[in-house]
Amino acid sequence: MADTSVEKGVASAQPIVTSLSGGTHCSKLKASGHRDVETGADVSRPAGWMYKSVQLAGLRLPWYASPSTQLLLVALVCFLCPGMFNAVNGLGGGGQFDPVVANNSNVALYSTFSVVGFFAGTIVNRMGIKLTLSFGGFGYFLYIASYLSYNHNANAGFVIFAGALLGLCAGLLWAAQGAIMMSFPPEGFKGRYISVFWMIFNLGGVVGSLVPLGQNINSSAGSVNDGTYIGFMVLTFLGAALAWCLVDARYIQRADGSHVILMKHPTWQSEILGLWEVLVTDSYIVLLFPLFFASNWFYTYQFNDVNLARFNIRTRALNNTLYWTSQIFGALLFGYALDFAAMRRSVRARVALAILFVLTMVIWGGGYAFQRNYDRDETSAVDYVKMDWTTSGYVGPMFLYMFYGFFDAAWQTCVYWYMGSLSNNSRKLANFAGFYKGIQSAGAAIMYRIDALEAPYINEFASCWALLAGSLLIAAPVILLKIKDTVPIEEDLRFSDETIEEVKGVGMDTELVRED
Repeated sequence: MADTSVEKGVASAQPIVTSLSGGTHCSKLKASGHRDVETGADVSRPAGWMYKSVQLAGLRLPWYASPSTQLLLVALVCFLCPGMFNAVNGLGGGGQFDPVVANNSNVALYSTFSVVGFFAGTIVNRMGIKLTLSFGGFGYFLYIASYLSYNHNANAGFVIFAGALLGLCAGLLWAAQGAIMMSFPPEGFKGRYISVFWMIFNLGGVVGSLVPLGQNINSSAGSVNDGTYIGFMVLTFLGAALAWCLVDARYIQRADGSHVILMKHPTWQSEILGLWEVLVTDSYIVLLFPLFFASNWFYTYQFNDVNLARFNIRTRALNNTLYWTSQIFGALLFGYALDFAAMRRSVRARVALAILFVLTMVIWGGGYAFQRNYDRDETSAVDYVKMDWTTSGYVGPMFLYMFYGFFDAAWQTCVYWYMGSLSNNSRKLANFAGFYKGIQSAGAAIMYRIDALEAPYINEFASCWALLAGSLLIAAPVILLKIKDTVPIEEDLRFSDETIEEVKGVGMDTELVRED
């Protein structure tokens, strides 16, 4: 992390910062001076343990209230909560033999998520990041507990309730996460911050999928055992608790001394009006809505209609591990490429759009060749023998599933980067993140319902491919015309009650400062 925490800009030594949860924090602590090793500029940080960097084994680590440390903590929360959720869902049908209950639960989950998520940025801006992240983490714990319960009492109602509650919790968690990931870093390093987050987050999917792989490696059964769910419950509980280790955004100070742009005095009225203001002043965002809608649409097809339909439990666990591992490599490659400084940001945005379109055609074209070989009637037959990793011909589908994971990471990383390139204002980006997760979840809810109604596999596949390609074309005008090489700070401050003196510092437009 130390090498990735390079900040752009030099900000005021004034230790006044503001909070997502309201109020102005005026530090009366004695400020300590720090000299930037690259620019020679004097940067002041308030005294206190949160602003002291530590040297460990010759490596100077960023201070606790730095963007990079907070990003690491948020990534770990998501590693332990949504990461474990991904591992369970990646098994197909939540690891159950019959996916119908899991599908119905996910319909409830994403239906609630789609409504709450759309307005979640407003709630995060008013309530703060620690409370919303911790409450969000609890929803993942209860969701996995419902599957453990179902293994013993077949109580479908509890599973569906837990899914609906998770929709509420996840909407808040992801809006808070998106605001942190897109607004805390400087403009020139948003890609790598997104990349680091996405790698750690998906490492949760990798580790989570190794649990059922180890426990079911000698099993050809259709559902996972109790120990798998208990292990996931412990991890998600730890994630919910870890959220309380974050600091409020009002305490964040970058290496250059600059602060996150927020509202000093948020109220429910100001944040509800702020949501409407975003839709009016940034109405172009609606052209990205199909891009958001498509971003989780394909999960149902990949998890249930490919992994669950074609493979036995241990091979599904292996596929799951490879899927999330491929996501790590996809995030690494795209995140750092999107910050390639030798190319202007507007040009990078266009190149990324073209690459996404090519990947959509190539990878999903390969998926079409695979999907033509089976249908729902065949895989639903009582005597159907599911593929094992020892089965002849497994290698091709294995690599296809890995490329599906790589594609997902590329898509998500680019979408977050596109949104982060449109603003640096945390309040606005929290709303953008809420739009993204809400609309994304609406797509997932619809697709889970379609799958629960047992639509033909080829129809579901075609909807994925068409939606992905079409959404890129619809989003193209925003990507081509709205993403500039930089967003002036004056423009970011229009959506805030802060002043330029409170958030920026000397040389903000030209200097690079390292967090150390």
